[in-house]
Amino acid sequence: MCQQYSSDVVLPDPHLKIGIAIDSLSNMPITGVRCTPENGTDGWYIWGGDHSSETEFYQPLHLSHIGEFAPQVVPYLALAPGFKFIIDNDGYEDVWFDPSLLEPS
Repeated sequence: MCQQYSSDVVLPDPHLKIGIAIDSLSNMPITGVRCTPENGTDGWYIWGGDHSSETEFYQPLHLSHIGEFAPQVVPYLALAPGFKFIIDNDGYEDVWFDPSLLEPS
């Protein structure tokens, strides 16, 4: 995946956490964005369907458990910070680099 999209290989640390909207994962498409890792997180935020700004939208999840909730995203998790992906159950895939994800918030 990394070679296909000209990304450095940045393997995720299975002991770090991601933000994942578990309740939304049955909705399509599934979106993932990787920000700069910080404060015990690997930088990944993953959700299904429309994004929400509600404070309870994301739940923390150790990366070692991602396969239980969203196995279809596992091939994308070594993409470097700054990458985004959108996939669905019908084979749609879009992957790109967004430098704004690396800017301090």
